[in-house]
Amino acid sequence: MKVVNVHQRLLHARPERVGALIDTLASPADALWPGRAWPRMKFDRPLGVGAAGGHGPIRYVVEAYTPGHAIRFRFTGPKGFDGWHGFEVLDATAAHCVLEHRIEMDARGPALLTWAFAVRHLHDACVEDALSQAQASLGNAPKPVPWPARTRLLHWLASGGKRLAPPIPRSQHAR
Repeated sequence: MKVVNVHQRLLHARPERVGALIDTLASPADALWPGRAWPRMKFDRPLGVGAAGGHGPIRYVVEAYTPGHAIRFRFTGPKGFDGWHGFEVLDATAAHCVLEHRIEMDARGPALLTWAFAVRHLHDACVEDALSQAQASLGNAPKPVPWPARTRLLHWLASGGKRLAPPIPRSQHAR
C-alpha cells in the first residue's frame, strides 16, 4: 500500500530560525521533537548523514541532511516500512515559512495492518505535537491538535498504561 502522509504548519518566524529547530533534533536541546509525550528521538551519533536510531519501535537512518533546511530519514524498521520521512522548511518569506513533515513509503506485509490500525493514528498525533512544539519554541502561540479517542487509547496502550505529560504545557497554548 502506497502511503503519502503530509503535515504542515505556517510558522511566524524567519526560515533560518525554523530550520535551526531541525538542527536540534535528538540533541539535549531538542526544540522540535515532542519528547514530553512521545518516545524521544535518539541516534548513535550526532545528527548527520549515516546516523542510525529512531523513536520507540520506529527505526531509521539519516539519509540526507541540509542543516538549517531539511532532513530525511530512511526507515529500517519495523519490517514492511519501505520508504522515508522527514522535515523540511518550505514556502519561505522574510517573516513566515511552512514547516512540513512528510512520509512516503510502501507499507508491506504486517505493516499494512500496523500502519492502518495503529501507527498512522499515533504518527499523526506525534507530528502535530512536533509542529506545536515548533510554534512554542519560536515564541508563537501553539495550537495543539486534540488527540481523538482512538489515539488516546493507542498512546496509553503503547506507553504501558502510563499517563504522560501533555506535549505542550497548557500555559503555552493559544487562547
